[in-house]
Amino acid sequence: MKHYLDRFEALLGLTPIKPVTIDVQGEPRTIQLKLEGYNISGSIKARTAYGLVRGLVQEGKIRPGVQLLESTSGNLGVALAGMARYLDIGFTAVLDPMSTAEVRARLTDLGAHIVMVDEVDEAGGYLLSRLAKVQEMLAIDDSYVWVDQYNSPENPDIHCRMTGPEILDQLPSPPDALFAAVSTGGTFAGISQCFRDRGVSTRMVAVDVNGSVAYGGVPGRRHLPGIGASRPSSFLRDSLIDHYAYVDVGEAAYYCRTVLAETGVHLGASSGAVVAACARYLRENPDVRDALCICADGGEKYESTIYSDKWMQSIGATPQPTGVAG
Repeated sequence: MKHYLDRFEALLGLTPIKPVTIDVQGEPRTIQLKLEGYNISGSIKARTAYGLVRGLVQEGKIRPGVQLLESTSGNLGVALAGMARYLDIGFTAVLDPMSTAEVRARLTDLGAHIVMVDEVDEAGGYLLSRLAKVQEMLAIDDSYVWVDQYNSPENPDIHCRMTGPEILDQLPSPPDALFAAVSTGGTFAGISQCFRDRGVSTRMVAVDVNGSVAYGGVPGRRHLPGIGASRPSSFLRDSLIDHYAYVDVGEAAYYCRTVLAETGVHLGASSGAVVAACARYLRENPDVRDALCICADGGEKYESTIYSDKWMQSIGATPQPTGVAG
């Protein structure tokens, strides 16, 4: 099993960093985009899935006949489905209505079993409902092995060990500021810990959505998968965060669409949120000249949501740049 995992690790990472120019209060500003949509399985969650499954293998929990089980909004599910197929074991994804039709189709193509929950939780999302379903399934079938992206230290560790060093190796010098979305908080925490360990002075900016309680915040209805959470993160700490930014769905949609139209780069929903937060931060902090945005995935899975005018109208949102949307 370890041999197979070593081979899989060799397929991960080395995703490109691409400079693009965005408008910030009438001034063209160049920012760097770390395009994780080029990763195997199409997102940064390929790294997370590898780290989580590697940890389960090291603990002796992966054996013939087991089924991986995880609550997911999409990308991690796709990555785990690919790993499960690679290791010839089963995978069940617990999803909710925020997952896109494109993600559900991809999971089915990879042989994953899908369980849907549709009950909104007390924080206005679905995460707590998904987690309750996971616990229910674990109690009735001992063939399930819960991956537990929410608490496993392997989540941030893989990004501290792999993603952070990769970024620093790719750039001639560390960026002045780095922006990354938070959900479980593992990606941001791992990269930030790597930068802190290396004594890098980069300002670490965590990007969240209105309605999320991942790190404080006021609970409310959220519409974007892959960013935000209905429960506090187990990984985010004050020492890892220099600034915390909240973005709304209209801002995320605006920057997804603008970046695609002006540069040809097709960003996923959380990536649009990250670029929106970056644009606002650059406006408020003109001394920052070199900014890097971690773009978790590409936009192909979001044609029916963030790129759809009909969907935006259905949730009462309008694409608007930062500083305009409320």
